[in-house]
Amino acid sequence: MSLGRPIDHWGTNPGDAIDAALKAIEAALQELLATDPAYWRTEQKKDLLERLEKLQAQQAALKLRVLASAGDIAEESGAKDASAWMRAELLVDKAAARSQIKLAAGVAKYDLVAAGLAEGVVSQDKARVITKALDKIDADPVASVEDLVLAEKLLVDYATRLTANELYIVGKRILAEIDPVRFEDAEAQALLAEEERAQQKTALRVWDNHDGTIGFEGVLPTSIGMRFKRLVEAYAQPRKQQLVVKGAPLPPWERLMGQGFARLLETVDPAALPRHGGDATTINVVISLEELRKDLGIATLGYDETNGATISAAEARRMACNATIIPWVLGGDGEVLDAGRGSRFFQPIQRKAMRLQQKCCQAEGCDMPPEWCDAHHLEPWATGGKTNLKDGALLCPHHHRLAHNPAYVHERLPDGTIRFARRP
Repeated sequence: MSLGRPIDHWGTNPGDAIDAALKAIEAALQELLATDPAYWRTEQKKDLLERLEKLQAQQAALKLRVLASAGDIAEESGAKDASAWMRAELLVDKAAARSQIKLAAGVAKYDLVAAGLAEGVVSQDKARVITKALDKIDADPVASVEDLVLAEKLLVDYATRLTANELYIVGKRILAEIDPVRFEDAEAQALLAEEERAQQKTALRVWDNHDGTIGFEGVLPTSIGMRFKRLVEAYAQPRKQQLVVKGAPLPPWERLMGQGFARLLETVDPAALPRHGGDATTINVVISLEELRKDLGIATLGYDETNGATISAAEARRMACNATIIPWVLGGDGEVLDAGRGSRFFQPIQRKAMRLQQKCCQAEGCDMPPEWCDAHHLEPWATGGKTNLKDGALLCPHHHRLAHNPAYVHERLPDGTIRFARRP
């Protein structure tokens, strides 16, 4: 059964007709590329984008139709298969080439999907989603041939109204939509199996880039991953809103999310963490007294440079304001001259009092809410500063970094705000 457009095979020697058609397409594209969209009317741009979306689907339909019958190309060139020829001659990555060959074979099995591509109403991405969903149904022992036919019809219809991601979600439960009585239990079982596989796939890898950054990548189960995303967004969003209110240019959202993730880690309550290495989970910052006194000194995260990472003394001083950090100051022979203690950190009741008194970040012109600020020692603890309300100030993460950055100087104004300036 085929509901697609009839194919004109152009006889037994179609070379001239194919070449002429391709030359016409190439000429039309060159003509469009020679114009500048900056001078087009808005309606022309919208029309072009809509028609190009359709043309891309039709181009994909043609390409996939050719790839589905490209076995002779591999045979003639001596390649292992058509994907190997694509890698050698077209410089297409092996994985991408194999994916296209697989999609071509999948589309060839489903007439309605092929017809949707040819008409331009089903994109290549959507065709891939549909064929994968249909292949799973085809392998399902509970599903019948009639279920497969109806699922294809429904998914192609949905493709005209949904994005590829939305279509993927619908495809996962299309059988339950076809016959809830027969397939809802099966869907629940499939979800349980998927969640179990997700647990097995859960992983995290962390490495030192040796450029002042730590890289990481990982995979989380959907329920945990969405929770993680929401937590990070909760820390990224206030920063974005502050910039919007001030009319400042917004950095990329990825950077705001990265800053939000860093903020989340910095504000984790150590008392709520499991014990690690025989003690509460903490970060040790080791620095010599000589390095601590330098503007451009160096400290070590961990107990030594072999098992830790180096940071600036300024960053070490900033980190020492947080209760999750234990700073260790060493003398010339490595003896411990001083170590951070709980009394050095602002207690919760003190932070509440500071929020009540100071209302926001104390940097001049900054109105970051107190909930998003650090408690900063105006007189560094390393030089005798005290942990009390008089010597404490709320600073947002940005200004807290500036307070410990040797490239900047700061002074407290009569009204209590802190003015920053780049060091002359």
